[in-house]
Amino acid sequence: MEEFKKFISKGNVMQMAVGLILATYFGAIVKSLVNDIIMPPIGMLLGGMDFSKMKLILKEAVAETAEGSGDAIAEIAISYGVFINTIITFLIVAFTVFIVVKKYNQLKEKMEKKEEEAPAAPAAPSKEEVLLAEIRDLLAKK
Repeated sequence: MEEFKKFISKGNVMQMAVGLILATYFGAIVKSLVNDIIMPPIGMLLGGMDFSKMKLILKEAVAETAEGSGDAIAEIAISYGVFINTIITFLIVAFTVFIVVKKYNQLKEKMEKKEEEAPAAPAAPSKEEVLLAEIRDLLAKK
């Protein structure tokens, strides 16, 4: 149990957990953006289509079986409209991640350039140099 506490208390694990939580909710926000804000106007422009309901029905639903047992059989369909919404959601998330990573790399490059440009502190003179400077100063006084 102690080893697990050490593992979980490391900064990287906590940062990863926070990132995962934020990513989950960011995905939910983007999904809502696509489904509730972007797709309705696009559907309206295309003649009132609702992309989330677009599908190719392979087998119709049956309310009851032939035997009259009351068992319903669900429809079998390919929901390509939902797939289109998911692709748009993915593209928005991918573009956002691309922008964030690009900005992060630019910031990182700026920081590295600043570190490179900063002049290194001059090295302290060696003992021999200090002694020679003292001798020079003494000779100059004479």
